[in-house]
Amino acid sequence: INAEYMGTLSPELLARIGAAEAQKSFADVEVARPEELADYDALILGSPTRFGLMAGQMKSFLDGTGGLWVKNRLVGKVGSFFTSTQSQHGGNETTILTSIVPFFHYGMIIVGLPYSYTGQTADKEIVGGSPYGATTITGNNNSRWPSQLDLDGARYQGRHVTQIASRLINSA
Repeated sequence: INAEYMGTLSPELLARIGAAEAQKSFADVEVARPEELADYDALILGSPTRFGLMAGQMKSFLDGTGGLWVKNRLVGKVGSFFTSTQSQHGGNETTILTSIVPFFHYGMIIVGLPYSYTGQTADKEIVGGSPYGATTITGNNNSRWPSQLDLDGARYQGRHVTQIASRLINSA
């Protein structure tokens, strides 16, 4: 999905935000298709924040899942979300909360980033993350990269989702 999103930005903008080289590194990555989602036991989706909401490209992608929804193909699967914003109060939590609404409609089991990941309560630096999911802050000029605590939170969320999905599969 990221490759699809990046493809909507002009080459000039990609260069200005330092993403042109990153886009090249994704050249061989397949772009996800909505119908594939039924093949997975868990979904961890992410999107940049746009005015406290997921990016339009992600919304469009999820809008393409109506066929899965009508056939109950995602019921009982684990769903989780992560995001980033430019500023500390740019809508990370709002984005995650509004982005998981389709998961409820699908009948998914929602998993966030629990407080057992204590890095999200650090107070010595700006840190992303909330019980709703992993987040990071890019800065006004997109120059800030995820901190080690942000990356650790994302990995923790990924492991947590995997563990819960495995338990559900093994108990079935």
